[in-house]
Formats: sequence, structure tokens, C-alpha cells
Amino acid sequence: QITSRLAEVFNQRCEVNRRASVSGCIINTCGWVKGSGYQALVHAASAFEVDVVVVLDQERLYNELKRDLPHFVRTLLLPKSGGVVERSKDFRRECRDERIREYFYGFRGCFYPHAFDVKFSDVKIYKVGAPAIPDSCLPLGMSQEDSQLKLVPVTPGRDMVHHLLSVSAADGPEAGVSDSSVAGFVVVTAVDPERQLFTVLSPAPRPLPKPVLLIMDIRFMDLK
Repeated sequence: QITSRLAEVFNQRCEVNRRASVSGCIINTCGWVKGSGYQALVHAASAFEVDVVVVLDQERLYNELKRDLPHFVRTLLLPKSGGVVERSKDFRRECRDERIREYFYGFRGCFYPHAFDVKFSDVKIYKVGAPAIPDSCLPLGMSQEDSQLKLVPVTPGRDMVHHLLSVSAADGPEAGVSDSSVAGFVVVTAVDPERQLFTVLSPAPRPLPKPVLLIMDIRFMDLK
């Protein structure tokens, strides 16, 4: 749904920007190419109506895309450059943490983020996606895809510490949160259930621009 919405916005831009319309766009994907990752690749190609797909050093992926994409899509297989190695999970985790740190502190610490308290009553926290359940147990007319995009309310607690939160641009849960843009991100540094508030690290001063927050599985510990 997010990919489809992104493609829709890009097409709208092309309608009013001749340079964007002529040049098109380059879609850089991740290395997740099996299962749901492969389905996401095919969906992105369909949503953006791509005409050229370049596969680096993955002959099996190349053959699968060649089979599943429309005949007018030109699929190319290219070898990877000499000396290129696959990044380890630990290295990717370190790179991710460094990007999050740069978001708050800037390159070489040129930014000064803000820390402030947020009352439980001032925000609504959700997690996108309900736990998977058998198709036979789903409500009539509901699919697994609907379940994956469902907004599940989250009760603030100590288990939120170090979690990254997206600040949704939506005004409320009825305003299309799942495909709305985000205003930015904050990280929870402390939770005080007795006082009914939690402390966040934010790139901008208080207050939060919107009351709807989305919690992620990604955690960030500000150790530096």
C-alpha cells in the first residue's frame, strides 16, 4: 500500500514537472529477495510501471523476474564489481545505528537534539500490523493483507524504552495513517508509568507536531 501510494505521488509529480517526467526515476531496492521480499520487488515494478530492471550477481533472481514480469520489461543481469563483499548483519546494524545517530545529532555532531516529556494522554500510539492468524479465523471479507495493515493500539509502558517512534502526519487513526507521510522520528529514552509520561529525544523542540505515533521494532541506544 505504501509503495502504491509512493508511485501515485511520483506520477502526480511527473504531470507537473517535465524534467521528472522525462528522466523518470531509479528505484534502489534492498537485498531481501525471497518470500515477501520478492513479492515487494514485483509489486514495486508493477506500481511504478518500470521498463528496465537491473539484477546484480543474482542469476536465480534474474530468472524469476524474467519469468514473472511483463514481456515489455527489460531485465538485465550484471556481475558485481571485483572486491565487493556482502555486508554482515552486525555491520548493517552498526550502519543503521550510525544513520539514526546522524538524524538526531547531525554529521560529526553538528546538531543538538531536544529531550522533553510527553504525557500518555497527549498522544495515541499504534503498531501497524496485527498478529498473523489462520484464514479460517479471519472475519468475513477480511484478508491477511488487511490484518498486516491494521492499526493496533499500544499502551505506553517501560518496554517502549529505546524504541524509535514515527510521528505520523495524520491527524487521527481515521485519517489514513498507514499510507500517510511522517513528520519525523523520536526515540523513547525513559518511561515513567507513575507520572503517566515518557521522555523522548527529538530533532525539534516541544511540542510534537501531531498526536499519532507509530512504534517500530527498531531500537536505538544513545550510548555515545
